[in-house]
Amino acid sequence: MSDMLFEEIPSLDLAHFTQGSAAEKNKFVQDLGAAFENIGFVAIKNHGFSDAQRDELYKTIINFFSLPDNIKYQYERPDTFFQRGYIGHGREQAKDHPVPDLKEFFHVGQEFDDSDVKKDMALAEFPPNVWVQEMPALEAVTVQAFKILEEAGKNLLRAIALYLKLPENYFDSRVERGNSILRPIHYYPITQPELLAPDAVRAAAHGDINLITLLMGASADGLQVLRRDGKWISVTALPEQVVVNVGDMLSRHTNNKLKSTIHRVVNPPRDKMNSSRYSIPFFMHPRSEMDLTCLPNCIDAQNPKLYESITAGDFLQQRLAEIGLANKK
Repeated sequence: MSDMLFEEIPSLDLAHFTQGSAAEKNKFVQDLGAAFENIGFVAIKNHGFSDAQRDELYKTIINFFSLPDNIKYQYERPDTFFQRGYIGHGREQAKDHPVPDLKEFFHVGQEFDDSDVKKDMALAEFPPNVWVQEMPALEAVTVQAFKILEEAGKNLLRAIALYLKLPENYFDSRVERGNSILRPIHYYPITQPELLAPDAVRAAAHGDINLITLLMGASADGLQVLRRDGKWISVTALPEQVVVNVGDMLSRHTNNKLKSTIHRVVNPPRDKMNSSRYSIPFFMHPRSEMDLTCLPNCIDAQNPKLYESITAGDFLQQRLAEIGLANKK
């Protein structure tokens, strides 16, 4: 592993893995693995989104969040612990942080019908998606985005598997019809900063729960990553790039060989507080039955097993309770 401290996250081209020569594919695998061992983040181009698809997605989610609050709140589903539909102000709070994040968001999961459930009973645990009557376009563009980012995520996991000296398709069956979530986020304007709680920020420092996260850009600065020497560095990506990071499930499964890096979204400068920020992360989750036990080839005398064995489903429930999106047991 390289001991280099990145000043910015590395940029890679996914086409080198999916369409490149053997040498290009291997270089992508090694570069991705080195970045995930070191800083846990990369920026990826050629992920499958066209400029037009990206622009349509952003336009649609901005229109949704512009709806009146009384309409948006009709689409909250506390009975599903907010795993689908709208999630309003103050609902989510980072683990060990004293106050909620300054954001609202919307959850889209796997789309399926009764025939799918008959083929794959694991789908029966998923709540159905919630669609907004006032905005029929939201369904089409978010389902399309889900599928594009899921496919890009599968390719990235294939590269990760090769880096870990596993079969290339190791993760395929583990993420097929997994509990992944597309989460359009609106960090709303801070109109009265003097009334904010002292620790209130757009997204407090946290690690993601899932295997990997693919982030569709952001409409403003603010994302920061905690480097392993304790320095926060700003993440800037080009419009055509998706930012990808390791989640806690993958870090746990690799005995912390691949790093789930703490990150945050800081409040804007005072002169920009009255503006919105939008981002669209795709949290790639495995199936609930996936065993997250540390991989044997990531354990040795210098790196003893760090984590107890647990399934992805049980780990997810623990973490959702910690951030306020599920009942604590």
